[in-house]
Amino acid sequence: MRDMTLDDLHGDVGVEHTLTYADGFRRRIYAVEREVPFPEGRLIVSRTDPAGIITHANESFVAMSGFSLDELIGEQHYILRHPAMPAVAFKGLWDTINQGQKWHGYVKNLRKDGAYYWVHASVVPNIRNGRIVGFTSVRRKPSRSKVAECTELYKTLM
Repeated sequence: MRDMTLDDLHGDVGVEHTLTYADGFRRRIYAVEREVPFPEGRLIVSRTDPAGIITHANESFVAMSGFSLDELIGEQHYILRHPAMPAVAFKGLWDTINQGQKWHGYVKNLRKDGAYYWVHASVVPNIRNGRIVGFTSVRRKPSRSKVAECTELYKTLM
């Protein structure tokens, strides 16, 4: 996974951030204050291995993320982590799904071009022969009132 560059922003002016992920990986990103609306009637679907490496991405995921399918497959799902998302939200997600339970919540995702999009995500563990072999995530259009609520809540958790 590479650092973002200003060329990724397609002329927008972005704010530079250096993100450090739970595994210690560091990445420079640029966030742009531009929301891409979630399309009506679409679902974003992806699958990962137990470590969060993307193994499947549907067409809606590719379109909303701004990455190509080749850029997504084999990358950590945190390639989409927006700097306004508190780490505690992802800790709760991982704690829940690693116990074999379903998780759902609201997530602000970073696109390849620095813009963002909100999703209402559900993540379920894929269990085979009693062990977790990966995870499936389905994201749908979130309610605007929940987005507003989460925007304020997440500021207090940063």
